[in-house]
Amino acid sequence: MAKKLSPFTIAATYVGTVVGAGFASGQEVLQFFSAFGGWGLIGIALATGLFVFFGLAVMELGHALKAESHLPVIQAAGGRWAGTIMDLIITFFLFGALVTMAAGSGAIFMEQFRLPSLVGSTVLLSLTLVTVLLGISRVIESISFVAPVLLTSVLGLSFITILAEPQGLVANLAWTDPAKRAVPYWPLAALLYTSYNLILSVAVLAPLGALGDPAAVRLGAVWGGLGLGAGVFAIAAAILTVAPQVAGMEVPMIAVAGLISPYIRTFYSLVLVAEVYTTAVASLYGFTSRLTKRDSRSYRTLAVLASIAAFILARFGFSTIVRTLYPAAGFAGLLLMGTITYGYLRVQLERAFLPSPAAKPGRKPEKRPGASGRKEGSR
Repeated sequence: MAKKLSPFTIAATYVGTVVGAGFASGQEVLQFFSAFGGWGLIGIALATGLFVFFGLAVMELGHALKAESHLPVIQAAGGRWAGTIMDLIITFFLFGALVTMAAGSGAIFMEQFRLPSLVGSTVLLSLTLVTVLLGISRVIESISFVAPVLLTSVLGLSFITILAEPQGLVANLAWTDPAKRAVPYWPLAALLYTSYNLILSVAVLAPLGALGDPAAVRLGAVWGGLGLGAGVFAIAAAILTVAPQVAGMEVPMIAVAGLISPYIRTFYSLVLVAEVYTTAVASLYGFTSRLTKRDSRSYRTLAVLASIAAFILARFGFSTIVRTLYPAAGFAGLLLMGTITYGYLRVQLERAFLPSPAAKPGRKPEKRPGASGRKEGSR
């Protein structure tokens, strides 16, 4: 059996799976939080709690079911009918996310490095394909290695920005931009933000839970959710601090970095590429591992074909794809959130009120289906 993952590795993989082009660019955070001013910061607190809960629910179910993809988790949570619908939706949006990341990488290379967008898409998809073909261990290693660097860079950039103009943050808590909001109300924005990130990360979170012991899974989910909340808060606060100057930009956080130094702007552009890479890896892995058996010839063939298709479809443009995909994923993810909540709470209630029957004399007690791997009565 493979070595169990540590809480830090689980948390870092969780963070790295969720963050991507929209997160690090600041465009998602602007539309879902910063555009609401001070209320948006409250929305971030709500989203953080949801990240912790759903990360824990998906990974604990994945651990109990020894999941190799998201399918066993959503079928156990929602039953065959709802599970089949959610499986189709998740699989579709995983490929859509891969296309989005390919387009995002092309846009970054074109706007920041003055290189053709084809170069950016090719570099990203090549690195992504190689990582995925090396297997789940390399997927987790790459994501968990990059994630701390990404989160540190976001926190550092935001801290410098706020420290330079602390009065700007306080003054702009009353600033709002209704035209930039993804949805009209901040509680709905927080819910949808968590929802579409969950639908794009469940394919990695489910098998991730199977690779850690119950204690590591719980800690990893909590640390990962809090880390995501800290990153979103830092980006939202930085954008609010200089909101009038960057709110109209396509990539607000690169504009924020440019206000400090052109060197920091270049560095952050590289960080943004790394964030796109982690999401692309998670998306391609989740898509291929769902449709084929891992490490098989068909798995490798599908990974190559999906990468080629993503390269072609990425020509439609980053902003167009994001504008179309993310809101649809958010509303579709509400069904996933409902089924996972129901399934997770049902399992917890069964454990609490339906203990295993006493073992027969001379025989060891059998593990109940859905148990988290702990022995009965252990703490």
